[in-house]
Amino acid sequence: MFEIIDLSQEIYDGMPVYNGLPEVKISVHATHEQWNNIPSAKTSTPSVYKLEMGEHTGTHVDAINHMGCQFVGQSIDIMPLTTFYTEGICLDFGYKKCQELIEIDEIETACEVANLNIQKGDTVLLYTDHYRKYFGTENWGNGPGVSASTARWLGQKQIAAFGVETMSPGVPRISNREVHAICGELGFTHYENMINLYQLVGRGRFRFIGLPLKIRGGTGSPVRAVAVFGH
Repeated sequence: MFEIIDLSQEIYDGMPVYNGLPEVKISVHATHEQWNNIPSAKTSTPSVYKLEMGEHTGTHVDAINHMGCQFVGQSIDIMPLTTFYTEGICLDFGYKKCQELIEIDEIETACEVANLNIQKGDTVLLYTDHYRKYFGTENWGNGPGVSASTARWLGQKQIAAFGVETMSPGVPRISNREVHAICGELGFTHYENMINLYQLVGRGRFRFIGLPLKIRGGTGSPVRAVAVFGH
């Protein structure tokens, strides 16, 4: 037997997005009543929805070409699928407050507490409980994040990716731009807007799956990220 834990937000009309990114708009494109030519129908049952949204909506992964203009061509559709199907660990930073940085020594301590080692090819998830505390509030965009030095340290360990519950991997206007550039330079990526990480803390290793859509030239993609135990 195995257990699958969903790590992805719902996508819905008007949901929160990072400042300046496209708003999410979902509307009914067609109904079954229209398809069946029912005159004066008393019901309106959706058969197809129209989705308008950016690639970086909800729980998503960034492509390398998102990290800077020097990484042009390294789009989501050509990134190896092994990047998105890995071993995973989740580390506990539930004590972190808004806009606080996660530093290298804190990562090392969290690994010691959990009796885990970061291995080459891992996806490292960082639990901060920011989603449960602040989603939909004025502090949703003010989450904690990794420092530039932490991002470089993680990249030098040759991980596949790391994941956060917040809308950005670093703290905006403090480390976020540098974190993106380092990911591009070292050739690894990150997931944003994850949920349910509290269900992974203290449970050891798991299979992580976060497959993106195959968007030609894409700079990222929404994912249905999951953790699988007992695989």
